[in-house]
Amino acid sequence: MGMHHVIIIGGGFGGLYAATALKKAPVEVTLIDRRNFHLFQPLLYQVATGGLSPANIAAPLRSVLRNQKNTKVILGEVIDIDAANKKITLTDKALPYDTLIVATGSHHHYFGHPEWMGKAPGLKTIEDALEMRKRILLAYEQAEKETDESKRKAHLTFVVIGGGPTGVELAGALADIARQILKKDFRAIHVKEIRIILVEGLDRVLLTYPKELSEKTRQTLVSMGVEVHTGCFVTDIQDEYITVSSKKSTQTIPTRTVLWAAGVQASSLGKTLAQKTGISTDKQGRIFVEPDLSLKNHPEIFVIGDLAHARDETGNPLPGVAPVAMQQGKYVAELIKQGVQAHGHKPTPFHYHDKGSMATIGKAKAVVDFKGLHFSGFFAWLIWLFVHLMYILQFGNKILVLTQWIWNYFTPSRSARLITGKTEKDENH
Repeated sequence: MGMHHVIIIGGGFGGLYAATALKKAPVEVTLIDRRNFHLFQPLLYQVATGGLSPANIAAPLRSVLRNQKNTKVILGEVIDIDAANKKITLTDKALPYDTLIVATGSHHHYFGHPEWMGKAPGLKTIEDALEMRKRILLAYEQAEKETDESKRKAHLTFVVIGGGPTGVELAGALADIARQILKKDFRAIHVKEIRIILVEGLDRVLLTYPKELSEKTRQTLVSMGVEVHTGCFVTDIQDEYITVSSKKSTQTIPTRTVLWAAGVQASSLGKTLAQKTGISTDKQGRIFVEPDLSLKNHPEIFVIGDLAHARDETGNPLPGVAPVAMQQGKYVAELIKQGVQAHGHKPTPFHYHDKGSMATIGKAKAVVDFKGLHFSGFFAWLIWLFVHLMYILQFGNKILVLTQWIWNYFTPSRSARLITGKTEKDENH
């Protein structure tokens, strides 16, 4: 009988933390991901707005796990899970497992409007961030040479859909770019011409934060020139405009740049797993898991991170944030090391230790909710910087990010303002 084989699907926060926690366990670990790197998603918005380069926030999986002798990395895509026979199928091979950890995360959710995907890019991958960056910078380039006033205004109108942390961070970064950086680089653009609009369907931004911090965030964004529209829903997105409706009115906003930060949906592999195991999913496609994060009648399969519908002690679903996935990865690894499933012992349910929430609004501006203590402004921003630096995996990346942040703080420059990828002009040649 060979060594216990643990397969982990997904190299995000949940999967990677599970893998590293199994370093000294008497098991064989196989980590499978479609990408060869781990991405620090909380800082993707800074790539999208030119503050950081992609390599600053990505760490090659093989490099991270090179000293972990019991672990191998496979670059590939899992297309099927045979729960009955305990094996997974990739596009080119099949692999058996003794324990399976599924941590494939989530993707953008357009609430029944898949046609909006090409018109309003979301922010989950490096490609997404580079596409956003291209659209933002091209808008300024087009406005610089546009002589038609109405078209010029449309190019200089940026709409962010979704008032959660990602939407707030994007809107704040766009305001910083407009008022501190690009105004010095473009001769024909005036700051007063630039409109940044944040649209949120609920009654306040950062809904999961205390009301005090939500209101502070709104006030800060407004002071930076961002128009905050709450209680508004996007009903149409076209290449040259969007339509926004509220209880009182409907308005059409001419714009060429729409950025999506409104919702996520569980990865497609979750649907496959649910069908093969007979487990239900919620509206976002997340799989309902047992208190120990395993699947009912399949104690050898764990689902963690954004793909899992897990609940806290009060019965509320856990949020899809990195700290939840990290803690779940470590928890499942500990169960495996203890051999709880093999011995039939009832495991202690997973308990999420909420260390607080934080979001940056702009340069030297942030809000922090830490165990009932609320901070905002410069001090909160320093806390935000420290925590994010701490969780970046590789030391070299920590230094690169810190150096870039210091440079960005003291100089009106964002060095990663590169327009990459094909543009319409390229495609017409």
